[in-house]
Amino acid sequence: MPNYPPPAALPRTPTKATLPAGTPVYRVHGSHRSATEFKAVPSPAFYEGGRFDSTPYHPYGFLYLGFGVGAAVSEVLLRDMPFDGTGAWRVLPRVRTARLCLSFLRLAADLELVSLMSGADLAAVGQDSWLIHADSREYPQTRDWGHWIRERTGPWAQGFVWPSKREPADRVAVLFEDRCPVPPLEPAGPPPVTFGTEDGERWLNGVLAPYCATVAPRPGAPEHEESLAATGSPEYRGG
Repeated sequence: MPNYPPPAALPRTPTKATLPAGTPVYRVHGSHRSATEFKAVPSPAFYEGGRFDSTPYHPYGFLYLGFGVGAAVSEVLLRDMPFDGTGAWRVLPRVRTARLCLSFLRLAADLELVSLMSGADLAAVGQDSWLIHADSREYPQTRDWGHWIRERTGPWAQGFVWPSKREPADRVAVLFEDRCPVPPLEPAGPPPVTFGTEDGERWLNGVLAPYCATVAPRPGAPEHEESLAATGSPEYRGG
């Protein structure tokens, strides 16, 4: 974690990334929330929350997107799910997925975002890879830096884009509601996948499998212990 707060001014002009209308994007969100709805409630300033959330001290609507399904899913579900060094698969508690879904979307308008894609892009805002690779325990600090960058790139910066920490081959982005056209997103492709259904869980496990992760089997299901044993899960207590 850097031992310094943001400086008084940006070192140089940040890099703009223009995302064209029609760009496909993917969003994991609560099933109770519309796929295109921004999160209006700020996160706590010093606890929980995401990398570039708003807080009560810097309120704004926000939402996160992945440019691929793997990035969208892994950024939400594999946060704080490290490997344990034994080679065992990571097993997600069912409570983490039961009320979530993935929506297939596209940009409804051209958007201009601050690029945090390269070392030069990060240096332009006084940072290095820590800003986009920090673990969740340091998100209060990344939020502080995000607010500082946002304030100094208004009103053109409609969000940030950076390489996914958990799927480095892809990108993720955050959008700011107060700077985006209405609406900035529109549904595209198939209907949302609801993770809390049997079909949705099967689909989700197919996405998670390349990341050596799976949703914990349903308790009481015949395959419950067999599935846990196959993943090497510490939850397995069989013979």
